[in-house]
Amino acid sequence: MRFRDRIDAGRQLAERLLDRGVADLPDPLLLGLARGGVPVAERVGVALDWPWDVLVVRKIGAPGWPEVGVGALAGDDPPLFDDASLATLGLTPAELAPDVARERAELHRRALRYRGDRPAPVICDRAVVVVDDGLATGITARAACTHLRAAKPARLLVAVPVAAREAIGVVGRVCDEVICVEVPRFFGAVGEWYQDFHQLTDEDVLHALR
Repeated sequence: MRFRDRIDAGRQLAERLLDRGVADLPDPLLLGLARGGVPVAERVGVALDWPWDVLVVRKIGAPGWPEVGVGALAGDDPPLFDDASLATLGLTPAELAPDVARERAELHRRALRYRGDRPAPVICDRAVVVVDDGLATGITARAACTHLRAAKPARLLVAVPVAAREAIGVVGRVCDEVICVEVPRFFGAVGEWYQDFHQLTDEDVLHALR
């Protein structure tokens, strides 16, 4: 199965959320991970009539293979690394310090661009649903959930259209539930499950937020 695009994926994810009986979550809030999770979260919000906002999380890629996530950043939290990936690639956190600094600067730039003077949404005592366009390693969702836990949500869920089975297990340890439309037996990359998986821009995010 493939999704036509992130909008189609958001529609199908909203249906799965309804099937899982989460329509009556108390004081729900959707947080789309920028950038790819934003149009998915927007469509889920429209379908379920839930408020939504954006959360900026940055992946820390392996040197020479930026698409391979070995860590992630959320807010001003310390970087979260995947120890198994570091061991496999023979890397240490110290070696990745320049990458962390670069990604943190980009995280702050995007957060300021997307939010401006608009206050951050209230997390405490709400049912918060983190939305992305898919989970490959799950490292960015893990960083997002770890960051949000400190704000004491009543419930913390992760909802995605497609995910690797291993990623669901990893992310499930830092949230209350992972809800997914498709869990392929053989998972290569998130983009393989979309007909249209073009890279989004800051303007795409700002347009959705407006």
